[in-house]
Amino acid sequence: MITVPAGRVTLSDRRTQRSWAVEVASCALAAHPVTQALYEQVTGLRPAAADGERLPVENVSWWDAVGFCNAVSEREGLKPAYRLSSGDDHVDWDASADGYRLPTEAEWEHACRAGTTGPRYGPLDDIAWYRGNSDERIHEVGGRRPNVWGLHDTLGNVWEWCWDVYDAEVYGSYRVLRGGGWFDEHWSCRASVRRRSHPTFRVDDVGFRVARSGQRRDPVS
Repeated sequence: MITVPAGRVTLSDRRTQRSWAVEVASCALAAHPVTQALYEQVTGLRPAAADGERLPVENVSWWDAVGFCNAVSEREGLKPAYRLSSGDDHVDWDASADGYRLPTEAEWEHACRAGTTGPRYGPLDDIAWYRGNSDERIHEVGGRRPNVWGLHDTLGNVWEWCWDVYDAEVYGSYRVLRGGGWFDEHWSCRASVRRRSHPTFRVDDVGFRVARSGQRRDPVS
């Protein structure tokens, strides 16, 4: 896990032409997306379309990601961050919990930018797997240059689920995706780009990484 310092980030949405500033507390974020090997160790499942121990797990829904966070928290003796209500597809986030969780989209963008203000923290071919250099396939985590805070693959390789609802009034329960994927054009692999999907959605270029509240370094990376 990488300690992400506190800061302030301005989020924006092209659809609505809206922008808003968010204060971000210090947190810990995994250095790269959850791998197939780790996902299988924790859940006993390997849902990915491609096969490789160090490939990002994909074909996972937002609900799958939330379930993984609770499972890995319990495995490590931590308090799960999420309370799941059986039968009504509802989840509450216990902000006091010390367990693993999904990053908020503000945490995600703040961590991706790592103090930079442009669309990317470096030349795209150096930092990300995207349609222009991926040979239209997923790649192992950590294969491109990290940002200055040590985070790999925030752009490209797989889109990453975030905690947030995208726009409840328009899209209901749709959740935020960030980062772009291996099949995306360069314009989708920018720190500010927001995508949305239903929390049950699964596809071969969507995965996730985990976070924890506060400044902690832990076994999951």
